Order: sequence, then structure tokens, then C-alpha cells
Amino acid sequence: MAALDGLFESLVSGSVRVVDLTQPLSESTPIIQLPEPFVNTPGFKMEELSRYDNRGPGWYWNKIEVGEHVGTHFDAPIHWVTGRDSDDLASIDATKLIGPAIVIDKSAEAEADPDFLLTVDHLKEFENEHGPFPQGGWLLVRTGWDARASDQAAFLNANETGPHTPGPDVECARWLAEESPFVGLGVETVGTDAGIAHSFDPAFPCHHFMHGAGKFGLTQLANLAQLPATGALLVAAPLKVVDGSGSPARALALTPA
Repeated sequence: MAALDGLFESLVSGSVRVVDLTQPLSESTPIIQLPEPFVNTPGFKMEELSRYDNRGPGWYWNKIEVGEHVGTHFDAPIHWVTGRDSDDLASIDATKLIGPAIVIDKSAEAEADPDFLLTVDHLKEFENEHGPFPQGGWLLVRTGWDARASDQAAFLNANETGPHTPGPDVECARWLAEESPFVGLGVETVGTDAGIAHSFDPAFPCHHFMHGAGKFGLTQLANLAQLPATGALLVAAPLKVVDGSGSPARALALTPA
């Protein structure tokens, strides 16, 4: 209880602050666009059921429709074929949804090259500077891409050759899955893989390796610029959907003020 009391007192006093890492979810939220013949996800839609009127005089509520992988969302291992026998959303150990956050800032590199690829060397350099990565932690990659989140075209950044957004290279994805102590990867882009990852071997290596190892993804994050490189605590809370492959999520970070 003493530890929880101390945390509560720190929140009340402002010595620990809560940073909302979640993008607003609405009909204008950018969504991934897959080429034919693949099926695309629906975006977010909301339909009013009643609003203090004859349909319900004392209450306001809505019906919503949304794809599992829309907006700030959580990818469960079962999302990818390599994790098909692993956890769905309802099976994930809740203790893995809270953990220390490591924030690596590659916003300058991504601004210079939207196809920027994160490598194991980048992570080793970070570790040499800041110390060992924490067991059960989350790697959050800041690329500045959250500034594009209100513009579908700029966010997907696609041309005739496909989308161009930053992400891990093949070896980095494999290392994160098989050798790192992280339970998940969080990014500001529409997916954990780079836009050009369809051409990698294997294709979409972050999904392939991470979900195959029972690890998680967290995408379309905001406000990573407000977090320190180390010392923040991430809370990633998807819906507990039985057989769900993913869910819009509220992602929060606790950080020293």
C-alpha cells in the first residue's frame, strides 16, 4: 500500500504527470489502405441512439463501428499468421500491459528520410548511453509522425510505389522479437512496420517476428516528444475482446514532472 499511496500522492502533487499518448478517434482518423485484392478495414463511425429526447429522455448514447486496427491501437500476437496459436486480446496477461517505456528519438532521421529504418546498432548505441533495457519494457520510437495524424494523405505518405513511413529493418525486428527484453513496440505511424516493409524478406518483419514471439504492437501514438528517454511508465489498455486480434486503445504514460 505504501508504494501505491506514494504514487497517488505524486500524481496529486504533480511530481508525476500523466501524458496521454492517444490520438483522438473520429471519422477523420487516418486508416491503413491495402491494395487489391486484400480487404480493407472500416474506419470509425458513430451513430446517435438517443440524446435526452423521446428515444431516451434521461441519457445520451451512441452506436459505434470501428475496425480493430484503427487509430491508436494494440496489436495482439494472434493478429499475424506467425502468432496464430498465441494470445488473443482476452488472453493477454494484464501485467504485460504496464511496463517501463524506453523512448528512442529518430525524428530528425525520419524527417530527412521518410523511409528511415531503425537498426540494432541504433538500439545498441542508445543502450550504451542510457544503460540496459528493462525486462518487460516497451520500446517507443519517436519519429515526429504524430504531427501528420490529422491528414490521411500525409500520414500514409504513399505514392505510386507504395507508402513511405519509418520502421525497423529486418534484423532489428528479429532482434526485438528474439533477443530483446521488450514485450512490445510502440510507434507513431499507422503500423509497426516500415511503409516499404512489403518488399522485405520476410515481408512485414516486425509483425512476422514480434507476433510470432508472442509480443505486442502499439501504433499511432501521440506526444512521445513529452517523454524522457528513460524513466516513464507505459499503460497500454486495449479492450478485452474474446478472439480479438487488436483493439483501439488508450495509451498513457506516467513520467516525472
